[in-house]
Amino acid sequence: MGAAEIKALRERTGAGMLDCKNALEESGGDIEGAIDWLRSKGIARATKKAGRAATEGLVTSYIHAGGKIGVLVEINCETDFVALTEQFQALCHDIAMHIAAAAPDYVSRDEVPSSAIERERAIQKQRVIDEGKPEHIAEKIVEGRMGKFYEDYCLLEQKFVKDDSKTIKDVLTEAVATIGENIQVRRFSRFVLGEGLEKKQTDLAAEVAAQLGQ
Repeated sequence: MGAAEIKALRERTGAGMLDCKNALEESGGDIEGAIDWLRSKGIARATKKAGRAATEGLVTSYIHAGGKIGVLVEINCETDFVALTEQFQALCHDIAMHIAAAAPDYVSRDEVPSSAIERERAIQKQRVIDEGKPEHIAEKIVEGRMGKFYEDYCLLEQKFVKDDSKTIKDVLTEAVATIGENIQVRRFSRFVLGEGLEKKQTDLAAEVAAQLGQ
């Protein structure tokens, strides 16, 4: 299926990219049939829950072996009953480990300061000019590279370190569908031993990512 059809289905249902691709394949490319397929699997219900208040949840910590990296993340759900389930706690743990490994700076692109966006856009525009790309496609190239920028720095758009066929947003969407409540990552903090000091730092994030991939 084409990327445009997958994108359209994601926007209508909130389902993950892989689920949308599978749904379109099962329905022979028919959008309405794909929506029905997702609903039958309980996946499309996630969109309906997205606007509901999520004021319960957990603050979860993850400390990398040896105490070199620490993460605190607040993930919200709708009820304290769900917050205490093993499934929700496992989700929180996985996301905390992902933050330790992938080192995002923001939860979503909405949190990225406009100054940072403008600076990155200017850098990418200059790169395009230096590469001698035609003017009529330059803006599209810049937009594509800005998408990569968000993937690098925004938690929800990063590839999940335990399954890079999904983004963190996909992981949350699937959790909403299976758990039955709105789930949101509210905030996080990531601490690295010796960060900001003059001593040389090892690549701790790569170490964590390697271990998670085992």
